[in-house]
Parts: sequence; structure tokens; C-alpha cells
Amino acid sequence: MFLERIETERLELTPLTPENVDVLEFYRCVSRRNPNIGEITEYLSWDPHEMPKETAEFLESRTEARSAGEDAAYVIRPKEGEDGAGEIAGATELHADWERLTAVLGTWLRKPFWGRGYSGERAAALMRVAFERLDLEVVAVTHHADNDKSRRAIEKYVAAHGGQHEGLLRNAGLAPDGPVGVHRYTVTREQWNEATANDRNEGGDGR
Repeated sequence: MFLERIETERLELTPLTPENVDVLEFYRCVSRRNPNIGEITEYLSWDPHEMPKETAEFLESRTEARSAGEDAAYVIRPKEGEDGAGEIAGATELHADWERLTAVLGTWLRKPFWGRGYSGERAAALMRVAFERLDLEVVAVTHHADNDKSRRAIEKYVAAHGGQHEGLLRNAGLAPDGPVGVHRYTVTREQWNEATANDRNEGGDGR
């Protein structure tokens, strides 16, 4: 049901599973030993991994969620020609809330890959999957209320696809230290269709 490979102009997304990702390579990205891990996870809902075994169990859980039709998690790698081509730049996930006909997007990137517009590029690709392949009606994304970097990136790509900021939801998110407020944004299928009509007519991918 979920795509096994997604390509954009600069990125390649493949399933975040043990078959596609070396456990130790991924562990080095999400480990407490990563010198930049505090900046990466500061506003995320998960703590740095303590040991490779935790990473292996996490990757297995993503396989199970994909098989159950609940989540499509992908590792993000820059394509040839990009600085850091082939490296793990980060990860992204599309959670399918089938009852609400909504796709909820999430992502994180390693610090060397910040500021390149990768978040918006993969979001555009996942929106296409949500609306054209999964027949969902809304794409939603949230960010921690204090995360200004995510806010700027999300505002840009949500506006580019005709969406809007829904508001601040108090205690709607969970962080390692407890509940937090999150800002929620949405794009409807109708808004996306209108915003990407020219790209789709020309055979583009809606970026």
C-alpha cells in the first residue's frame, strides 16, 4: 500500500526498516553520543537512543507499523550531486488516520542538512502520496510551540500548498518531560489540487 521508494528532485526516501537501513549507521545519527543530538531532539517526542539494541527495536517497530497500514516511515538521503549524497539526512513519517481521513506528517533532519529546504521538498512528495495514492482528505502537521525553525519551514510549505495554521493546541503534544503545546497546520485535498494544478498538468510532482 505504501510506496517503497519516493524520489524528489534532490532526495530519495526509502522505508525506515532493517532491510534498508544499517542499524549501527542509524544509531550513530540518533544516539546520545551524537554531539548534535540535543539540538535535533530538543523539540521532538523521543529521547536519544542509549544503545544499538534500542535502535534495532525501533526499526522493527516501523516495519510492523508499515505492515499494519498505520505508518509509512522513510529514511531521507540526498541524491547524487547533493552535499552528503547517500548519507542519512534524517527521517520522515506519514501516519494514516483512516477514521479521520487524515495523514499526519512528521520529520527530523540532522544538523548538517538544515537550511536546504529538504523538509518542504519531502512534505510535497508525501502530500501527493496522501491525496493521490491513499485517497485521504487532509494532511496535518504540528510542531512544538517553541520550535521556531520548524515553524518557519512548515509555514512556508503549508502556504505553498494552499493550507493554513489552525491554531495552538495546549497540551496536545507529548515530550519526554511531559505534555506540551503544539501548533497545528492543515492542507485539504481541494487546496492541494488548486495549488498544484499547473505542476500536475505539466507532469511535475507538486514541489
